[in-house]
Amino acid sequence: MTKAYLLGALHDATVRKITYRIGAKDLSYAEFLKARILELGYSAWLYREGKNRDYFIVEFVKSVLDKVVIDSNKDKIDYIRGYFDTDGSVARSNNVRYYLYFAQKNKFDLENVRNYLEQLGISCGVIHNPSKRKDANYFRFFIRANSYQKFAETIGSWHPVKSKFLRVKI
Repeated sequence: MTKAYLLGALHDATVRKITYRIGAKDLSYAEFLKARILELGYSAWLYREGKNRDYFIVEFVKSVLDKVVIDSNKDKIDYIRGYFDTDGSVARSNNVRYYLYFAQKNKFDLENVRNYLEQLGISCGVIHNPSKRKDANYFRFFIRANSYQKFAETIGSWHPVKSKFLRVKI
């Protein structure tokens, strides 16, 4: 894992005074994040949020990502992969049309990741609000079907669950 990946994964994080907290429903993904942060040479803590919830938190100091800049195409790919693994979605049911999408409340961040994808030759749909009545500040965009293969090959996923569905469907 790179710091660019971790920076992308922060789009689903909570920012505290001196730490970041990334939440995950899947324990194996939380364990993956913790292990990769440790491999980068930093401390990370993993714990269950609440007594009865299947929701896990990986917490680490903010200084891990000091001065990280997304410059190269490799940085962009790692950043997008981290973003997808926390704020992206892949169809998991055979009963629905296959899809890949990114969703976020911060429209500027979403525009940024969409621009990176387009620069890498991955075709995307328009950023839209799926339901202003439910949440006027929630936005998403889809990866176009003609770019599913390129997305899987170029970006992929390190999320233990999402990566399986990405491989199975493409």
